[in-house]
Amino acid sequence: MRAPLGDFDVVSPAPEALDLLVPAVADAVRGWSGPVPADELIHVDTEPEWADTATFLEHYGPELLGQSANCVVVAGKRGGETTLAACLVLSGTRVDVNGVVRRQLGARKASFAPMETATGETGMEYGGITPIGLPSAWPLLVDAAVAGLPYVLVGSGSRRGKLIVPGKAFPGLPNAVVVEGLGVAVDG
Repeated sequence: MRAPLGDFDVVSPAPEALDLLVPAVADAVRGWSGPVPADELIHVDTEPEWADTATFLEHYGPELLGQSANCVVVAGKRGGETTLAACLVLSGTRVDVNGVVRRQLGARKASFAPMETATGETGMEYGGITPIGLPSAWPLLVDAAVAGLPYVLVGSGSRRGKLIVPGKAFPGLPNAVVVEGLGVAVDG
C-alpha cells in the first residue's frame, strides 16, 4: 500500500495497525464512526527519534510541512475551574492560545498544559499526541486550514508512527469545532 502523501516504507490502514497504537487511539479507531471510513485512516511507521516536526521533515521531506498538523493540549482557567482542550493546527503555525483559544474556551487565562498533564490525561506520548482518541469530554479546536486539506499527517499517540487522515474527518471528531485563525504564522 502507498500512503496518500509522503514516501514511507511501512504503510497500512489504521484498523490493521491497532497493535502499534496506544490504547486510547486503538479504541477510537476500533469504534470509529467518523465521516470517512476507518480504512481511510492510514498508519505509517516512522522512527520515534524523528517524531518532532523539524527532525521529521529533515528525514521524510520538507514538502510535508504544509500537510502536517500538531495537536497540543491547552488549559483554560476561569474562577478556579480548569478546562483542558486540544488544538489542531498546521505544523508551520503556532496556536493562538491567548486570543482565539481563550475566547473559544470562555477562559480568563489560557496556556499550554504541562507535559505531565497532557500525557497523563490523554494516555499518549509527548510528541505524538493526536486528535483521534482524546478524552471524550474535551473540546477539540481544529484550525480551518487543517480541515480543508485533502490529507493531514498527525501523531499516532506515540512517538513511533504517524497517522494520515483526510482533513474532512477532523470536524467529525467528538466535540470538534472548526475555528478560523486558530493557527497563526510563526514569526521569523
